[in-house]
Amino acid sequence: MILPHPETDFSINILVVSTDILIELKRYKSKVLLEKVMQSFLNKDIKRTPDLFIKCLIFLYSIGVIEYDNYKVKLIPKITKQQSLFE
Repeated sequence: MILPHPETDFSINILVVSTDILIELKRYKSKVLLEKVMQSFLNKDIKRTPDLFIKCLIFLYSIGVIEYDNYKVKLIPKITKQQSLFE
């Protein structure tokens, strides 16, 4: 389990801020340009930086929530049925 440091500023914590990216991506049904998502991300708080945005994207990609292709990102739909190893 990922636990943030006790003195962390949650307004710029990757775990918290990544949810804003997910909420933004839920609004779109298809792939969306990174620039459009980044503008929305940066406009929400003055403390947010492009570097923080990239770190959030890397986090979301590494846990398999988004896919990236040609400067576009898309939310990967959640699979509700558990997959078997023997199928």
